[in-house]
Amino acid sequence: MKAKRIIPCIDVDKGRVVKGQQFQNVQDVGDPVKLARRYNEAGAGELVFYDITATTENRPIFREVVEQVAAEVSIPFTVGGGIRSIHDIQEIIEAGADKVSINSAAVKNPDLIREAAQAFGTQCVVLSLDAKQTGPQQWSIFKNGGQEDTGLDAIDWAKQGEQLGAGEIVVNAIDADGDKNGYDLTLTKAIAEAVTVPVVASGGAGTNEHIADVLTKAGADAALAASVFHYNTIQIPELKDYLGQNGTTVRR
Repeated sequence: MKAKRIIPCIDVDKGRVVKGQQFQNVQDVGDPVKLARRYNEAGAGELVFYDITATTENRPIFREVVEQVAAEVSIPFTVGGGIRSIHDIQEIIEAGADKVSINSAAVKNPDLIREAAQAFGTQCVVLSLDAKQTGPQQWSIFKNGGQEDTGLDAIDWAKQGEQLGAGEIVVNAIDADGDKNGYDLTLTKAIAEAVTVPVVASGGAGTNEHIADVLTKAGADAALAASVFHYNTIQIPELKDYLGQNGTTVRR
């Protein structure tokens, strides 16, 4: 079995780590550099950094904060938020990111995925999609921080993203985000079965069991979570032991 990954997510606004629910009610959590150091020492498989207001505020990502976080970690590091061009991607990689996550810009210009894959390799390109259920077995892609329905079908968009060169897909389930009642297993499984690249599940983690379920029942390659790690509801070393005891191989 391919080793699964546990990925803490640091959502950053104006240089501070924040967390909300369904992209609303955002609250301050702490310093991104300190959190990154903690997760690196705790044995996280990877780390994700999202500048959550860069797109809606139409500004570049805070490169200085990315550089500071990158200096603290030895694990793979993905950065997203406000990325609109190949130049932006180059800047983020030079700042220390191993992968770059593209979301709203890819919806607006799908060719950005292809261009990025050709310039930096598919392993550097992550397609992050924000999906919300709009009907039975049907999910739509939202952009601009989950504010605008694009009308794109989530499954079709995931397939297109892979064809264009995305080396990984992050599935952000808006309906489950921040509620700690479990990942959207149905959505995650549908996308995992539709593509061949690794799928990262995001939104809804509350317990060790939730993470185990999305890695096994839904077929996700990695589980991304934020507040349960930020507030020590789930400790990464104990989580990895729990998964191992239940037959799930995790990256160590």
